[in-house]
Amino acid sequence: MKTTLKVGFISFAHGHAFSYLEGMRKHPQVQVVGIADEVKSRVEHVVDQYDIPYYEDYKELLLTDIDAVVICSENAYHYEMTLAAAEAGKHVLCEKPLGISVPEMEEMIQVCQDKGVQLMTAFPCRSLISVIRAKEAVERGEIGEIIAIKGTNRGSNPGGWFVDPSLSGGGALLDHTVHVMDLMHWFTKSQVREVYAYAATRFNEELQVDDAGMIHVKFENGVFGVLDTSWSRPKSFPTWGDVTMEIIGTKGVVHVDAFAQKNEIFSDEDGKGSWEFWGDNMDNMMVASFVDAILAGKPVPITGEDGLRAASVALAGYRSREAKQPVALYADRAVQR
Repeated sequence: MKTTLKVGFISFAHGHAFSYLEGMRKHPQVQVVGIADEVKSRVEHVVDQYDIPYYEDYKELLLTDIDAVVICSENAYHYEMTLAAAEAGKHVLCEKPLGISVPEMEEMIQVCQDKGVQLMTAFPCRSLISVIRAKEAVERGEIGEIIAIKGTNRGSNPGGWFVDPSLSGGGALLDHTVHVMDLMHWFTKSQVREVYAYAATRFNEELQVDDAGMIHVKFENGVFGVLDTSWSRPKSFPTWGDVTMEIIGTKGVVHVDAFAQKNEIFSDEDGKGSWEFWGDNMDNMMVASFVDAILAGKPVPITGEDGLRAASVALAGYRSREAKQPVALYADRAVQR
Protein backbone atom coordinates (compact mmCIF):
# COMPACT_ATOMS: atom_id res chain seq x y z
CA MET A 1 0.00 0.00 0.00
CA LYS A 2 1.31 3.45 -0.94
CA THR A 3 2.15 5.76 1.93
CA THR A 4 2.53 8.97 -0.09
CA LEU A 5 0.36 10.34 -2.88
CA LYS A 6 1.98 12.51 -5.55
CA VAL A 7 -0.58 15.02 -6.77
CA GLY A 8 -0.61 17.46 -9.66
CA PHE A 9 -3.04 20.29 -10.38
CA ILE A 10 -4.51 20.98 -13.79
CA SER A 11 -5.78 24.56 -14.17
CA PHE A 12 -6.62 27.17 -11.57
CA ALA A 13 -9.43 28.68 -13.66
CA HIS A 14 -11.85 27.80 -10.85
CA GLY A 15 -10.99 29.54 -7.59
CA HIS A 16 -11.62 26.37 -5.59
CA ALA A 17 -8.21 25.19 -6.80
CA PHE A 18 -6.48 27.48 -4.31
CA SER A 19 -8.43 25.98 -1.40
CA TYR A 20 -7.86 22.43 -2.62
CA LEU A 21 -4.14 23.19 -2.93
CA GLU A 22 -4.01 24.23 0.72
CA GLY A 23 -5.86 21.07 1.69
CA MET A 24 -3.42 18.91 -0.23
CA ARG A 25 -0.40 20.70 1.22
CA LYS A 26 -1.69 20.20 4.75
CA HIS A 27 -2.21 16.47 4.28
CA PRO A 28 0.80 14.63 5.78
CA GLN A 29 0.76 11.96 3.07
CA VAL A 30 0.59 14.22 0.00
CA GLN A 31 3.29 15.74 -2.16
CA VAL A 32 2.10 18.42 -4.57
CA VAL A 33 4.63 17.95 -7.36
CA GLY A 34 3.30 20.03 -10.23
CA ILE A 35 0.86 22.70 -11.38
CA ALA A 36 -0.25 23.03 -15.00
CA ASP A 37 -2.06 26.10 -16.28
CA GLU A 38 -1.81 27.70 -19.70
CA VAL A 39 -2.30 31.10 -18.03
CA LYS A 40 0.84 31.36 -15.91
CA SER A 41 -0.29 34.56 -14.19
CA ARG A 42 -3.09 32.61 -12.46
CA VAL A 43 -0.65 30.36 -10.65
CA GLU A 44 2.65 32.23 -10.61
CA HIS A 45 2.39 33.34 -7.01
CA VAL A 46 1.65 29.85 -5.63
CA VAL A 47 4.28 28.26 -7.86
CA ASP A 48 6.87 30.71 -6.53
CA GLN A 49 5.65 30.68 -2.93
CA TYR A 50 5.69 26.89 -2.58
CA ASP A 51 8.42 26.12 -5.13
CA ILE A 52 6.18 23.81 -7.15
CA PRO A 53 7.19 22.88 -10.72
CA TYR A 54 5.12 24.69 -13.37
CA TYR A 55 3.84 23.25 -16.65
CA GLU A 56 2.20 25.33 -19.36
CA ASP A 57 0.82 22.18 -21.02
CA TYR A 58 -1.05 19.83 -18.70
CA LYS A 59 -0.14 16.87 -20.91
CA GLU A 60 3.50 17.33 -19.89
CA LEU A 61 2.46 17.09 -16.24
CA LEU A 62 0.66 13.82 -17.03
CA LEU A 63 3.93 12.36 -18.33
CA THR A 64 5.45 12.57 -14.85
CA ASP A 65 5.14 9.95 -12.09
CA ILE A 66 2.24 11.66 -10.30
CA ASP A 67 -0.50 9.42 -8.90
CA ALA A 68 -3.48 11.76 -9.15
CA VAL A 69 -4.63 15.10 -10.50
CA VAL A 70 -7.04 17.78 -9.35
CA ILE A 71 -8.88 19.39 -12.27
CA CYS A 72 -10.24 22.90 -11.71
CA SER A 73 -10.50 24.13 -15.29
CA GLU A 74 -13.40 25.81 -17.02
CA ASN A 75 -16.33 23.37 -17.12
CA ALA A 76 -16.02 22.79 -20.86
CA TYR A 77 -12.54 21.26 -20.44
CA HIS A 78 -13.33 18.75 -17.67
CA TYR A 79 -14.09 16.10 -20.28
CA GLU A 80 -10.87 16.22 -22.28
CA MET A 81 -8.65 16.66 -19.22
CA THR A 82 -10.25 13.77 -17.34
CA LEU A 83 -9.90 11.47 -20.33
CA ALA A 84 -6.24 12.45 -20.78
CA ALA A 85 -5.56 11.85 -17.07
CA ALA A 86 -7.27 8.45 -17.16
CA GLU A 87 -5.33 7.42 -20.26
CA ALA A 88 -2.15 8.36 -18.36
CA GLY A 89 -3.21 6.19 -15.40
CA LYS A 90 -3.86 9.06 -12.98
CA HIS A 91 -6.70 9.19 -10.45
CA VAL A 92 -8.92 12.28 -10.82
CA LEU A 93 -10.59 14.71 -8.45
CA CYS A 94 -12.72 16.87 -10.76
CA GLU A 95 -14.36 20.16 -9.87
CA LYS A 96 -18.14 20.33 -10.19
CA PRO A 97 -20.13 20.18 -12.38
CA LEU A 98 -18.55 16.99 -13.61
CA GLY A 99 -19.35 17.92 -17.20
CA ILE A 100 -21.67 19.87 -19.46
CA SER A 101 -23.35 17.01 -21.30
CA VAL A 102 -24.58 13.57 -20.27
CA PRO A 103 -22.71 11.64 -23.00
CA GLU A 104 -19.42 13.33 -22.06
CA MET A 105 -19.85 12.53 -18.38
CA GLU A 106 -20.77 8.92 -19.16
CA GLU A 107 -17.61 8.59 -21.22
CA MET A 108 -15.49 10.14 -18.46
CA ILE A 109 -16.82 7.55 -16.02
CA GLN A 110 -16.37 4.65 -18.44
CA VAL A 111 -12.81 5.55 -19.45
CA CYS A 112 -11.74 5.92 -15.82
CA GLN A 113 -13.21 2.48 -15.08
CA ASP A 114 -11.53 0.96 -18.13
CA LYS A 115 -8.16 2.40 -17.16
CA GLY A 116 -8.43 1.33 -13.52
CA VAL A 117 -8.37 4.82 -12.03
CA GLN A 118 -10.83 6.46 -9.69
CA LEU A 119 -12.92 9.52 -10.56
CA MET A 120 -14.24 11.66 -7.72
CA THR A 121 -16.54 14.67 -8.07
CA ALA A 122 -15.72 17.66 -5.89
CA PHE A 123 -18.79 17.99 -3.68
CA PRO A 124 -17.32 19.32 -0.41
CA CYS A 125 -20.72 20.08 1.14
CA ARG A 126 -21.01 16.39 2.11
CA SER A 127 -18.12 17.02 4.53
CA LEU A 128 -19.85 19.78 6.52
CA ILE A 129 -20.61 18.69 10.09
CA SER A 130 -24.15 20.13 9.98
CA VAL A 131 -24.90 18.08 6.87
CA ILE A 132 -23.36 14.95 8.40
CA ARG A 133 -25.33 15.32 11.64
CA ALA A 134 -28.56 15.89 9.71
CA LYS A 135 -27.88 12.76 7.65
CA GLU A 136 -27.30 10.79 10.86
CA ALA A 137 -30.58 12.08 12.33
CA VAL A 138 -32.45 11.01 9.20
CA GLU A 139 -30.75 7.61 9.28
CA ARG A 140 -31.86 7.15 12.92
CA GLY A 141 -35.44 7.80 11.87
CA GLU A 142 -35.83 10.94 13.97
CA ILE A 143 -38.01 12.68 11.38
CA GLY A 144 -39.63 9.54 9.99
CA GLU A 145 -39.74 9.07 6.24
CA ILE A 146 -38.63 12.01 4.11
CA ILE A 147 -41.54 13.64 2.27
CA ALA A 148 -39.86 16.68 0.73
CA ILE A 149 -36.67 18.74 0.76
CA LYS A 150 -36.47 22.49 0.23
CA GLY A 151 -33.01 23.85 -0.51
CA THR A 152 -31.13 27.00 -1.43
CA ASN A 153 -27.78 27.70 -3.03
CA ARG A 154 -27.84 31.44 -3.56
CA GLY A 155 -24.49 32.92 -4.46
CA SER A 156 -22.86 35.91 -6.07
CA ASN A 157 -22.25 36.26 -9.79
CA PRO A 158 -18.70 34.90 -10.25
CA GLY A 159 -18.18 36.67 -13.58
CA GLY A 160 -15.32 35.74 -15.91
CA TRP A 161 -15.64 32.47 -17.79
CA PHE A 162 -18.65 31.46 -15.65
CA VAL A 163 -20.82 33.83 -17.72
CA ASP A 164 -19.44 32.59 -21.06
CA PRO A 165 -21.74 29.72 -22.08
CA SER A 166 -19.10 28.20 -24.36
CA LEU A 167 -16.87 27.64 -21.32
CA SER A 168 -19.38 27.19 -18.50
CA GLY A 169 -22.13 25.24 -20.23
CA GLY A 170 -24.77 27.27 -18.41
CA GLY A 171 -25.41 29.85 -15.74
CA ALA A 172 -26.63 29.74 -12.17
CA LEU A 173 -28.97 26.82 -12.78
CA LEU A 174 -26.02 24.56 -13.64
CA ASP A 175 -23.52 26.16 -11.28
CA HIS A 176 -25.74 26.10 -8.19
CA THR A 177 -27.99 23.09 -8.69
CA VAL A 178 -25.34 20.42 -8.39
CA HIS A 179 -24.14 20.86 -4.79
CA VAL A 180 -27.53 20.66 -3.09
CA MET A 181 -28.94 18.20 -5.63
CA ASP A 182 -26.10 15.85 -4.70
CA LEU A 183 -27.10 16.23 -1.04
CA MET A 184 -30.73 15.53 -1.93
CA HIS A 185 -29.70 12.34 -3.74
CA TRP A 186 -27.55 11.38 -0.75
CA PHE A 187 -30.31 11.94 1.80
CA THR A 188 -33.13 10.32 -0.14
CA LYS A 189 -31.05 7.38 -1.48
CA SER A 190 -33.07 7.82 -4.63
CA GLN A 191 -32.68 9.35 -8.07
CA VAL A 192 -34.63 12.16 -9.69
CA ARG A 193 -37.20 10.95 -12.22
CA GLU A 194 -38.77 14.27 -13.27
CA VAL A 195 -37.62 17.91 -13.45
CA TYR A 196 -39.46 21.17 -13.88
CA ALA A 197 -37.34 24.33 -13.88
CA TYR A 198 -37.38 28.06 -14.34
CA ALA A 199 -34.23 29.95 -15.27
CA ALA A 200 -33.74 33.51 -16.47
CA THR A 201 -31.52 36.56 -16.35
CA ARG A 202 -32.95 38.76 -13.61
CA PHE A 203 -30.08 40.54 -11.86
CA ASN A 204 -27.87 41.51 -14.82
CA GLU A 205 -29.61 41.83 -18.17
CA GLU A 206 -26.27 41.94 -20.04
CA LEU A 207 -25.41 38.33 -19.19
CA GLN A 208 -25.52 35.60 -21.83
CA VAL A 209 -26.47 33.04 -19.17
CA ASP A 210 -29.14 32.73 -16.50
CA ASP A 211 -28.47 34.21 -13.06
CA ALA A 212 -31.72 33.12 -11.37
CA GLY A 213 -33.53 29.83 -11.24
CA MET A 214 -35.86 27.51 -9.40
CA ILE A 215 -35.78 23.78 -9.97
CA HIS A 216 -38.48 21.31 -8.86
CA VAL A 217 -37.87 17.56 -8.84
CA LYS A 218 -39.66 14.29 -8.15
CA PHE A 219 -37.61 11.37 -6.91
CA GLU A 220 -38.25 7.73 -7.81
CA ASN A 221 -39.21 7.01 -4.19
CA GLY A 222 -41.90 9.72 -4.20
CA VAL A 223 -39.98 12.51 -2.42
CA PHE A 224 -40.41 16.03 -3.79
CA GLY A 225 -37.62 18.59 -3.89
CA VAL A 226 -37.33 22.28 -4.71
CA LEU A 227 -34.14 24.30 -4.94
CA ASP A 228 -33.52 28.05 -5.26
CA THR A 229 -30.43 28.17 -7.45
CA SER A 230 -29.27 31.70 -8.19
CA TRP A 231 -26.54 34.31 -8.27
CA SER A 232 -28.73 36.68 -6.28
CA ARG A 233 -26.30 37.79 -3.56
CA PRO A 234 -25.09 41.38 -4.13
CA LYS A 235 -21.49 42.57 -3.82
CA SER A 236 -22.26 43.93 -0.36
CA PHE A 237 -23.28 40.49 0.95
CA PRO A 238 -20.88 39.27 3.69
CA THR A 239 -19.84 36.16 1.78
CA TRP A 240 -20.33 34.47 -1.59
CA GLY A 241 -23.62 32.75 -0.72
CA ASP A 242 -25.35 29.98 1.18
CA VAL A 243 -26.24 26.30 1.26
CA THR A 244 -29.40 25.40 3.20
CA MET A 245 -31.86 22.53 3.34
CA GLU A 246 -35.17 21.99 5.11
CA ILE A 247 -35.78 18.24 5.22
CA ILE A 248 -39.44 17.50 5.91
CA GLY A 249 -40.39 14.09 7.27
CA THR A 250 -43.49 12.29 8.47
CA LYS A 251 -42.48 12.86 12.11
CA GLY A 252 -40.49 16.09 12.05
CA VAL A 253 -38.27 18.56 10.22
CA VAL A 254 -34.50 19.09 10.12
CA HIS A 255 -33.11 22.45 9.02
CA VAL A 256 -29.51 22.67 7.78
CA ASP A 257 -27.62 25.96 7.47
CA ALA A 258 -24.34 24.62 6.15
CA PHE A 259 -22.28 27.76 6.74
CA ALA A 260 -23.58 28.76 10.17
CA GLN A 261 -20.20 28.29 11.90
CA LYS A 262 -19.25 31.94 11.68
CA ASN A 263 -18.76 35.21 13.53
CA GLU A 264 -20.51 38.30 12.19
CA ILE A 265 -18.17 41.30 12.01
CA PHE A 266 -19.25 44.88 11.35
CA SER A 267 -16.54 47.30 10.33
CA ASP A 268 -16.94 51.01 9.64
CA GLU A 269 -13.62 50.86 7.79
CA ASP A 270 -14.87 48.19 5.39
CA GLY A 271 -18.30 49.75 5.14
CA LYS A 272 -20.18 46.47 5.37
CA GLY A 273 -20.61 43.37 7.46
CA SER A 274 -18.43 40.31 6.99
CA TRP A 275 -18.37 36.70 8.11
CA GLU A 276 -15.38 35.09 9.76
CA PHE A 277 -15.68 31.30 9.64
CA TRP A 278 -14.39 29.39 12.63
CA GLY A 279 -15.72 25.92 11.95
CA ASP A 280 -15.24 23.09 9.50
CA ASN A 281 -13.11 23.47 6.40
CA MET A 282 -15.17 21.40 4.01
CA ASP A 283 -12.57 21.59 1.25
CA ASN A 284 -9.82 20.19 3.49
CA MET A 285 -12.06 17.33 4.61
CA MET A 286 -13.13 16.51 1.06
CA VAL A 287 -9.53 16.52 -0.19
CA ALA A 288 -8.52 14.26 2.70
CA SER A 289 -11.30 11.81 1.88
CA PHE A 290 -10.03 11.58 -1.70
CA VAL A 291 -6.41 11.07 -0.63
CA ASP A 292 -7.25 8.53 2.07
CA ALA A 293 -9.39 6.46 -0.31
CA ILE A 294 -6.71 6.36 -3.01
CA LEU A 295 -3.95 5.44 -0.56
CA ALA A 296 -6.09 2.72 1.04
CA GLY A 297 -7.19 1.32 -2.31
CA LYS A 298 -10.85 1.92 -1.41
CA PRO A 299 -13.61 3.50 -3.51
CA VAL A 300 -13.76 7.29 -3.34
CA PRO A 301 -16.75 8.51 -1.28
CA ILE A 302 -18.23 10.74 -4.00
CA THR A 303 -18.07 9.12 -7.41
CA GLY A 304 -18.27 10.21 -11.01
CA GLU A 305 -21.74 8.69 -11.05
CA ASP A 306 -22.73 11.06 -8.23
CA GLY A 307 -21.48 13.97 -10.32
CA LEU A 308 -23.37 12.70 -13.36
CA ARG A 309 -26.64 12.38 -11.47
CA ALA A 310 -26.47 15.92 -10.05
CA ALA A 311 -25.42 17.59 -13.30
CA SER A 312 -28.01 15.62 -15.28
CA VAL A 313 -30.75 17.24 -13.20
CA ALA A 314 -29.45 20.73 -13.96
CA LEU A 315 -29.11 19.98 -17.67
CA ALA A 316 -32.65 18.59 -17.68
CA GLY A 317 -33.69 21.86 -16.07
CA TYR A 318 -32.57 23.77 -19.13
CA ARG A 319 -34.57 21.44 -21.37
CA SER A 320 -37.56 21.95 -19.10
CA ARG A 321 -37.16 25.71 -19.40
CA GLU A 322 -37.15 25.51 -23.18
CA ALA A 323 -40.09 23.09 -23.30
CA LYS A 324 -41.99 25.01 -20.60
CA GLN A 325 -43.02 21.69 -19.09
CA PRO A 326 -41.54 18.88 -16.98
CA VAL A 327 -38.98 16.50 -18.46
CA ALA A 328 -38.34 12.95 -17.30
CA LEU A 329 -35.03 11.31 -16.43
CA TYR A 330 -34.45 7.67 -17.29
CA ALA A 331 -31.16 5.93 -16.51
CA ASP A 332 -29.45 9.32 -16.03
CA ARG A 333 -30.67 10.56 -19.41
CA ALA A 334 -33.22 13.35 -19.64
CA VAL A 335 -35.92 13.04 -22.30
CA GLN A 336 -38.92 15.25 -22.85
CA ARG A 337 -42.28 13.72 -21.93
